[in-house]
Amino acid sequence: MTDPWLALEFGADPAERIAQVGAAHEAFLTAGTTPDRVRDVVRRSWERSALLDPEATAPVDLADDALDSYRAGHPLARVLPLFRDLLGGIAQDGAHLMAVCDAYGRLLWVEGHPGVLRHAERMNFVPGARWDEAHAGTNAPGTALAVDHSVQIFATEHFVRPVQRWTCAAAPIHDPLSGRLLGAVDITGGDHLATPQSLALVRATARAAEAFLLAGAAPAEPDVLHVAALGRDEAQLRVGGRRIRLGRRHSELLVLLTEHPEGRTGEQLGLDLYGDDRLHPVTLRAELSRLRRALGEELLDSRPYRLRPAVRADFRTVTELLERGDPAGALQAYAGPLLPGSDAPGVARLRRLLDGQLRAAVLATADAGLLADWTATPAGAGDLTAWQALARALPPGTPRRPLALARARQLAQEYDLPRATSLQRPRN
Repeated sequence: MTDPWLALEFGADPAERIAQVGAAHEAFLTAGTTPDRVRDVVRRSWERSALLDPEATAPVDLADDALDSYRAGHPLARVLPLFRDLLGGIAQDGAHLMAVCDAYGRLLWVEGHPGVLRHAERMNFVPGARWDEAHAGTNAPGTALAVDHSVQIFATEHFVRPVQRWTCAAAPIHDPLSGRLLGAVDITGGDHLATPQSLALVRATARAAEAFLLAGAAPAEPDVLHVAALGRDEAQLRVGGRRIRLGRRHSELLVLLTEHPEGRTGEQLGLDLYGDDRLHPVTLRAELSRLRRALGEELLDSRPYRLRPAVRADFRTVTELLERGDPAGALQAYAGPLLPGSDAPGVARLRRLLDGQLRAAVLATADAGLLADWTATPAGAGDLTAWQALARALPPGTPRRPLALARARQLAQEYDLPRATSLQRPRN
């Protein structure tokens, strides 16, 4: 079976493929149609990039001291020597670039031969620039982040025309303990990169980076339960040296118990889990019994039901950072909505509360970078007020402002709001 993440099938003619996909790209821009010959991962990425100007240039978010400070504190800074060791030859051979980005597609490091770097600067493939799909369209690092999978993007598969002379391969990198997406590693060059070897290389480099981070992580705390439940339908927990991935119902119970360290009665858990009209005490007891076996008998008390060890949860980290007045840190720690597939009333309540608190804190900053990051999240993608705030925060003439204005108008139409009020400034 052909690997869907590879750009070219074995024996394919690169020039012929460039022409085919280029024609498909023009058809998509003019008529919104995508022929079958376009890979599914590319077609879906084009659809996500459709609001973007196909002649757009990736905006630069950070520069100079702000960039230096940001990347010095990023977890992937510790892995930079490894990236250079594994990809240094490629980065200096006169034909390729090595790049590392954060979870928002912001390029942290771009290294290679000076001549290749100068060519890349013409399309703003530079440190501090935003190469997520919302700002740069279909490209390997941005699409790898969007689909959370390694991928090649070949020539005319790029959505933005100025990038179509390049081919790239990228793989996402995760925190090995929490599973949180940290960013991606990428190699960029010419058409010759469209091989299985280049994709295998970035995949292996990403796995090596995760292993490096794991080896340097703090020793496991035997008496602390670590819970990751943001941006995933099934929670992952770590206790001691064990890692456990729970099913949906057990994930909901774990989140509810984490939020109430003082404990919950069976009736309270039933209401949070099923709602008023669907109480199932026998089913609940069975679920709690299975959860106890999954966690270990020593971790879950009853009468009331509560977790015995101290708990560190990713969603509680976001709340704690907000309480300390650090919306930037909270947004960086926010990996997505809390158990987004859950319809348990108690979980849905917590999810709305967390998203609402983070949203309010970001809006209050009126910071263009934070607003852009918020609108790139699932919760912020349809947030009309946030897109309006972003459009106001961006100076006239910046490449990203037309995108923000267009998205705000589109959402105003979807919500059936009067056109004249779609970009009103709030009264003081």
